[in-house]
Amino acid sequence: MYLPRQLISHLYLQLLRSHHPLSPPVLILVALEPDALCACRILTALLKRDYIPHKIQPVAGYGDLARAGEELVRPMQTTNGGSGGVVVCLGVGGLVDLGEILALSNPEDEVEDMGGVEIWVFDARRPWNLGNVFGGQAGMGQAMTEIDANARRRGRGVDKGCITPAYTSKTGGIVVYDDGDIEEELRNEREAYYALLEMPDVDEDDDASDDDAEDDTHEGSKKRKSWSGREDDEDSDGDEPPHQRRRSNSGSSITSSPTRRRKTGLNSSNSSRSATPTTDSPSPEETKEPSARSLKKRLLNLKRRHDSVLQKYYSSGTSYSEPISSLLYSLASELGRDDNDLLWLAIVGVSSLELSGRTMTGVGISNTSESGGSAGWGGQRGEHIRQILRDEVHRLNPPDPFERDRDIRGEINGVIPTTARSPTDTSIRLSPEPRFLLVRHWSLYESMLHSPYLAPRLHVWTENGRKRLHKLLAKMGISLTQCHQYYTHMDMELKRVLRSRLLKYAPMYGLDGLVPAEGAGSASAREGWGFVRCWGWKACLSATDVGVILGAMLEVGPHEASPSWDSRRLPRASGNNDSENGMTTAESDLESLLPRFWSAYDALSLTSESPTLLLESLPLAQHLHRAILRTGTSLLSKHQIRHLHAFRIAVVKDGPDVKLFTNAGALTKLALWIAEAIRVQEKERGDSVKIGRKRAAGTPLVLAGLDEDRDLYVVVGTGGGGGVVDFGAMSKRQDERKKKKEAKDKKQKEKADRRAKRAAERAEREDGSDAEEEESEESESSESESEDEDDPHDKKHLLRNRFGIAFQEVVQQTNARVRIDSFEHCVVEVQKDDLSGFLEALSFRSVVG
Repeated sequence: MYLPRQLISHLYLQLLRSHHPLSPPVLILVALEPDALCACRILTALLKRDYIPHKIQPVAGYGDLARAGEELVRPMQTTNGGSGGVVVCLGVGGLVDLGEILALSNPEDEVEDMGGVEIWVFDARRPWNLGNVFGGQAGMGQAMTEIDANARRRGRGVDKGCITPAYTSKTGGIVVYDDGDIEEELRNEREAYYALLEMPDVDEDDDASDDDAEDDTHEGSKKRKSWSGREDDEDSDGDEPPHQRRRSNSGSSITSSPTRRRKTGLNSSNSSRSATPTTDSPSPEETKEPSARSLKKRLLNLKRRHDSVLQKYYSSGTSYSEPISSLLYSLASELGRDDNDLLWLAIVGVSSLELSGRTMTGVGISNTSESGGSAGWGGQRGEHIRQILRDEVHRLNPPDPFERDRDIRGEINGVIPTTARSPTDTSIRLSPEPRFLLVRHWSLYESMLHSPYLAPRLHVWTENGRKRLHKLLAKMGISLTQCHQYYTHMDMELKRVLRSRLLKYAPMYGLDGLVPAEGAGSASAREGWGFVRCWGWKACLSATDVGVILGAMLEVGPHEASPSWDSRRLPRASGNNDSENGMTTAESDLESLLPRFWSAYDALSLTSESPTLLLESLPLAQHLHRAILRTGTSLLSKHQIRHLHAFRIAVVKDGPDVKLFTNAGALTKLALWIAEAIRVQEKERGDSVKIGRKRAAGTPLVLAGLDEDRDLYVVVGTGGGGGVVDFGAMSKRQDERKKKKEAKDKKQKEKADRRAKRAAERAEREDGSDAEEEESEESESSESESEDEDDPHDKKHLLRNRFGIAFQEVVQQTNARVRIDSFEHCVVEVQKDDLSGFLEALSFRSVVG
């Protein structure tokens, strides 16, 4: 089931009304990522205000999710002695069948019974598992006629998976929170899903056997089973397409095919009538009813058509939609609980997506906006959400009338705020943030040198690139002595004129988007501006600063485990050997990741008067980004990046920082840094890579990091670009093509007139000598038309990251020992000895689509 955006508070208000002192605590399963962490903080703040007990359980991957289901969720079911309850998944499980992985439903049962457990799913990853979105309702396995007869008793308030205001949560189920995508974009998938659900089960293999059995006239032979009476227990998971299977930590297959949610007992006669298309008017000779064989063929054709709709959705690749921290803030706002603290958490969550490369086309580099500011995660829609957050900042942080003139002067001059207005100031402000890294907490030089935006464009991994950086600083009038000081200690006049000088000199070095443009600052919208919050005189942090620090805490972690985390640890099963792929899996990734999660969770405390833990973790973030610069520089300068058939490949297996990149998050950031550098090089050389008839904005990259302790490689695949659409540039290109088309039409009309004139002359002369000339002109015209078709500029932003699908295809067709456990399906672990064969098979797969 899915909850529409306009009813976002419906289930929470029901929980609030039904809660009592003996109610079981709400279980919150949280992914280990900044966006999910901020969403968890928002949700727990709401639950605390309403005195609703809750329990937080971090999960690192599908293996931990399955363990949490077995040890924490199943005991909650009424069928297992529990009293039901609510489980909230934050950034967890949107791509897989949660009913199966959490062991809530038994595939052998005719009727699905969730045991009074209701799952709320908040996830920004796409594609959705359609079984969760349109299924997930208790009692869905009944015959369709029974569901119709008992609609008030069981399916009340649900219309083809969509929850209505009449819905009451009593029997449990899986509820996906819709951010608007399901209502707007999945109408065809919804119709195909329910059409398949209502169809009787039919096997395509029987279609061929019908022809063989047609001439069989022996009455004593065993009768073939009717297609309308097939039993569902003949289904096997082996028939599922590769893109609809997810491999868990233990190697079991996690199905996500919507047709697998059908149970026995479907009313086949009624379903066949509703599913069979209307036939053409019969001729007088065809007065008899269609045979069972012809009906079956029609049904098979209809089934294939609906299957192709779902397959196209699943095989399009991964992408990201609205951040879940923004969705949780919408819930708080709908409940009237919004305040500055929750707004700040939503801003940090949204700002963290770009740092980890999560774009509208999956994990990869994004097209930067030439107008300046943050490139963001979702093009026009992402900018719309950021503008809503800016409006919320203005609403909840009205300017002080006594400080108004000073604030206006500062905004007009574009000065980056580094201090609070007063000792008690904890407000959020807008700031024309340059695309530097931790600029308030580093020197200007180090901040520019480690910027993921600036470093690839200046080629800082080379000696000439460092000289270009020095020349840029010299042209702006900033001496090396000044820029090596902490930014807060620099000369005040230099800080006042920094933005204007960057706007003047940065375009000379191809850095047009380094800071928001002048026009953006003068408008009330402040397009491209960032967010800053102060805690009196104690600290001043931007939202991007907090996102960088939280990422480092989760990816690198504290050097010593906190003594308080052990009691919160999820009990783990003993280590096991994966019999399918031959890899020995760890007991649980949470053993090392739990201290990191709780440290990051405590750092976002809403009750603290100062972000002490964030400030203490600043050196950790600086250490990680120094390692990214060192390792990326080494790979590029030593030419250790190879170009395979479909992507580039690099391996991190030696050096002082190799252990840092055994974490998938840190490895992804390094891959994004290298991919950005490659794309800039290709752009400067005028190169690009063709994928079919499309042209990618950069080459996809596979980066492998060696984990010597476990004798395996962590592998991540990033897309080749196209994450953010420059809608202004697209509109301009469309206008240009429209003018070209008008000119071409005019030219073709003139040619047609000339041909008609020559045809009239030939008719008079009866001479066909001009025929060859006409044919040549027509061929030239068709060639010019074909050249104008399929303009790649409008298609490159549609290329999604398909590494997750390609990884699974390689696993199924090779003997490589691979573990696919991460919620990011573009991340896998490969046994050390199998890496070369795995990459060779991968090079022939489609990794961007």
